[in-house]
Amino acid sequence: MPPIPLRIRKAAVLGAGVMGAQIAAHLANADVETLLFDLPAKEGDKSAIAQKAIQNLTKLSPAPLAEKSKVAGITPANYDEHLDALRDCDLVIEAIAERLDWKLALYSKIVPYVSDSAVIASNTSGLSIDALAQVLPAAMQPRFSGIHFFNPPRYMHLVELVPHARSDRDVLAGLEAFLTTTLGKGVVYAKDTPNFIGNRIGVFSILATMHHTARAGLGFDLVDALTGPAIGRPKSATYRTADVVGLDTMAHVIKTMADTLPDDPWHAHFQSPEWLQELVATGALGQKTGAGIYTKRGKDIAVLDVARQDYVPATAKPSDEVAAILAVKDPTARFAQLRASQDPQARFLWAVFRDLFHYAAFHLADIADTARDVDFAIRWGYGWKLGPFETWQSAGWSEVAQWMAEDIAAGKAMSNAPLPDWVGKVDGVHRDGGSYAPRSGRHEPRSQHPVYLRQWFPDALIGERFDTGTTLWENDGVRLWSRSDDGVGILSFKTKMNTVNDAVLDGIQQAIDYAERNLRAVVIWQDSDKAFSAGADLKGMLGFVQGGQVPRLETMIANFQKTSQRIKYSLVPIVAAVRGLALGGGCEFQMHCARTVAALESYIGLVEAGVGLVPAGGGLKEISVRAAQRAADGDPFPEVKRMFEAVAMAKTSGSAFEAKQLGLLRPDDVVVFNGFELLHVARQVAIALAESGYRPPLPARAVTVAGDVGTATLRMMLVNMLEGGFISAHDDVIASRVADVLCGGDIERGSQVDEQWLLDLERRHFLELAQMPKTQVRIAHMLASGKPLRN
Repeated sequence: MPPIPLRIRKAAVLGAGVMGAQIAAHLANADVETLLFDLPAKEGDKSAIAQKAIQNLTKLSPAPLAEKSKVAGITPANYDEHLDALRDCDLVIEAIAERLDWKLALYSKIVPYVSDSAVIASNTSGLSIDALAQVLPAAMQPRFSGIHFFNPPRYMHLVELVPHARSDRDVLAGLEAFLTTTLGKGVVYAKDTPNFIGNRIGVFSILATMHHTARAGLGFDLVDALTGPAIGRPKSATYRTADVVGLDTMAHVIKTMADTLPDDPWHAHFQSPEWLQELVATGALGQKTGAGIYTKRGKDIAVLDVARQDYVPATAKPSDEVAAILAVKDPTARFAQLRASQDPQARFLWAVFRDLFHYAAFHLADIADTARDVDFAIRWGYGWKLGPFETWQSAGWSEVAQWMAEDIAAGKAMSNAPLPDWVGKVDGVHRDGGSYAPRSGRHEPRSQHPVYLRQWFPDALIGERFDTGTTLWENDGVRLWSRSDDGVGILSFKTKMNTVNDAVLDGIQQAIDYAERNLRAVVIWQDSDKAFSAGADLKGMLGFVQGGQVPRLETMIANFQKTSQRIKYSLVPIVAAVRGLALGGGCEFQMHCARTVAALESYIGLVEAGVGLVPAGGGLKEISVRAAQRAADGDPFPEVKRMFEAVAMAKTSGSAFEAKQLGLLRPDDVVVFNGFELLHVARQVAIALAESGYRPPLPARAVTVAGDVGTATLRMMLVNMLEGGFISAHDDVIASRVADVLCGGDIERGSQVDEQWLLDLERRHFLELAQMPKTQVRIAHMLASGKPLRN
């Protein structure tokens, strides 16, 4: 029998600083009623500090709130007046400054008010959980643990769950399930050691990079060019990351390592470089102060030159030799070339990797149960594509270990500590069946917590393989497959970014034919967190137009519309499982499904206007149909107007909840916080629809439209925007055509049309726009740069 889940109706966050406020925001995203506490203000309303923090949540970028109205779920509070409200809270998260004495004093203050069943946690980034637990009553200690979110809490997948010696395992299991499903996080259990896993390894990596930057005499911008996307890490790389985190915060974390890890063999390196100390002393703390390692000079980015003690243009690039090495796809060959090269940049990169691998291996047994925990902590908390052990293993475990041992013996490494014995006893830390655990000396499988049984395709480590099921039908564009006997087929696209071409269109229709004969439901799901579908194949469409093959383009668009209609009127329910981008045709497909299940981080939009076109896969038709269905007094125009701007301005939702606001998702579509649970939930929704005797909607043959009056009203809005310089003349042309379709064309207000009438309007305007030179320039610009052009 599965464990009883942890039920959280109401939570409290203690501390309205950057992290506390954003943790409260993410709880509110998940519809958890949340109290946000801070110190009483000295003047006016005593909750003013928390109130200001809450107000600021609506202004931040990236947005901590999945939609601004979620802010209503957070109530400001202060310790003088509202401690009694803690009695109703099921979860209390402390998130004040990293001072042990302050935290202990706060715990003593709240203890009399916390209920006997509440779960209590500290969001500390590295203080001892056992020391924090000591101040709590014995009966409360089993319900206390560390729960370390990474910044920003909404977007960073990692939460470190840190038990102490007396933590109750059932409470931890319940908290793990809540964090995983309700808040959508990836949970890693960390041992109660300074800085836990993520910051212990991540900050060491930054320290190693700083050390070798100085030794190699490289500039900060060059190092960022070497340690960012070129090696599978975020664009902020090393020094930009330090600026974003805050140089004072970075210095504090480094000092914490120095103070709490006196016996660490790398202790001599746990100190801030002189240049960092000087920047902090002068108040140049990074992004929050406008200057740090980087600053802006006009529109240009400048970087600190330590030798000149001034900022210079940030223009450095890797050498040709290193750029060529980093372009090598085979990691074994790539690392061998880095090791062998005499280029200073290559030697720098090898040294940074070597010392990171050395440190992670030496401390694995101290900080984590398995190598899996270390790699996930770094991937999910720092945004690396591969964790340190995965990177090492991909490069050739034994050979890289031998190179490391040679460098350690030669005194080239940052520490002369020997590699642990276990390194030579394994051929890698990750296998299909598990990851290496120093405690047992074996490769141990993933957790069997019931929450993970919902994840058919969890985040995969190097060497892991998951069952991709049995193919039921496929062509060059799609694969219909199944992994169970529940009668639900999974339809996945095969194209790059899951774009839509002729093979995908034909494949969807034929897969539905198969499903109607052999299955009871279909889920459209992609094995990618990047895109459900980035829309139509623009390159192919541009080729048709420029090659004088407009009839072929018209045939493709007609087939696109036919595919959307086939999805909508399928005799078995088609459920879209959306995460990442669902743009253009991808958005239109999900609009035509019986139901959409969307991950929270879904960015959905009818964005064709950005490339000079109108949506023509049935999206505008579907908006018109829905507007007519929702019209309270028979007038669809208010609903059409609400949707018009989003389509005409090519808006993309910032979350699944925003997509509901924009009308691109329906009110009863489902939002899932954990993308790895998306397929499971979508399958359950599909089964429920099938079990309920699903029937497709009847064809809409009498759609009331806003007509010529509606179009004229929307045109007046555009005239004002054009005269104000908010849109270009071509934007006006495109938006006018969007208005014409949404309002049903040049017919009287209140007329009734069928779906085919609206589809024909879509197709005509699309084809006319596609032949315009300005539209073709927009398409070409998007293909070349990945960005829209407003010509």
